[in-house]
Formats: sequence, C-alpha cells, structure tokens
Amino acid sequence: MKKSRFSEEQIIAVLKEHSAGIGVTELCRKHGISDATFYTWRKRYGGMEVSDARRLKALEDENARLKKLLAEQMLDVATLKDALGQNF
Repeated sequence: MKKSRFSEEQIIAVLKEHSAGIGVTELCRKHGISDATFYTWRKRYGGMEVSDARRLKALEDENARLKKLLAEQMLDVATLKDALGQNF
C-alpha cells in the first residue's frame, strides 16, 4: 500500500479546518489534494481525534500481522497433511 504524504495529525487538522467553516474546494486547493481524497479522509477519519487515529493505525497493523500468522499456519497445516498423505 502506498504511503500517504500526510500524517494522521495533518489529515485531522484539515478536517477540523473544514468543520470550522472553510469550503471543500478551498481546502483542497490549499493543501494540494483532490475532492475525492478529502471525502475519503472524511469518511475514514471524520469525528476522530489524533489519539483515536493512532489507535486505529495500531489496530490495523496488529490485524495485518495476525492475518499473516494465520495464513502461515494454514499453509503449514496443508503441507503437513500432504506430507502425511492423509485426506481429512
């Protein structure tokens, strides 16, 4: 996945600017982002504080690590079943 140019803190700051009354097109022009990017950020980070965003990132990282471990375990089990020559 491509790394964003903006940190979670910067994204939340942009969203707070919008909630303060600045228009979407003006914000997008000021920060060099597209409208679609802004609305994606709003959908994902809307109503969050910086600490919430950091916690979300930590949970996503942990989830990815656990999914990788599960996939490796499933591969190990399949390999062992093939090696034993038994169909369960």
